[in-house]
Parts: sequence; C-alpha cells; structure tokens
Amino acid sequence: MVAAIMACLILLAIGMLVIHLSTGDLRSSVQTVGDKKALAAVETGIHRLMQSFDPENLSATTSSTQVDSSNDPNSYYAIGAAVAPTSGPSIIPMAGFAIGGGQQWGQARFNVDITGTNTTYNSTVTVGIGLGFGPVEISLMHR
Repeated sequence: MVAAIMACLILLAIGMLVIHLSTGDLRSSVQTVGDKKALAAVETGIHRLMQSFDPENLSATTSSTQVDSSNDPNSYYAIGAAVAPTSGPSIIPMAGFAIGGGQQWGQARFNVDITGTNTTYNSTVTVGIGLGFGPVEISLMHR
C-alpha cells in the first residue's frame, strides 16, 4: 500500500516536471517568434528609410507605422532622427570619384535607430544602422 502511494507520488512529480519543462519551452518559443516579427518590422523600417531619406531634413522621424495591415497588423516600426556619428569622420572619400581640377567627392555618414515592435507577443527590437549618403562634394574648392 505504501509502495503504491510512493509510486503515485513519484509519477505525479515526474508529470509536474514534464509540464513545467514543456511550458518553459513554449514561453521561449513565443518570445523567439515575437522577436522575429519585431526584427522583420525593423527590416521594413530600414527599407522605408532607404527609400525616403532626406539629408536636408535630418530631424524627420517616423513613429508607430504599421508594417502590413493585411498580413501582420500587429507589427510596427519607428525610425529615429538621423544624427552625425560620434566617432570617426563625418564624411568618407569615395574611391573613383576624384575629378580633375581638385574636386573630391565622398559620402556623408549618419547614424539612425530603428525600432520594431510586435504587440501580439509584446516584443521590441531596436537596431542602430549606419547610413551613407552621396556622392557629395568634399573638396575645399570655393566657387
């Protein structure tokens, strides 16, 4: 009788352990799916930034723009303001763009933070990207 009760308690403990481990796996899977959806929203934000970047208006930002209203209505991206880099040169010379007469051309560097959010999984991912705009004239020539 005592052995039967002990066997039942051992089986109950093993069952509780299995349930606890499987729900932990589900929680980590849900977080992974949410992070992937948020990262896909960041990728969409990067594409939109590449399409609409204006170096004359660096303070332009985008907040909570829906990625795709029909396929994924709960994913959003936000594009922060473009800022000059805190380290390294702000303009990089471009190879092959030196024109006779002393003109030099290069790329202006900017840093932008893009945040992707998925409200279904309550996940947020922020990615900082470096952006080059050019060619821009960098020679010291006065006209």
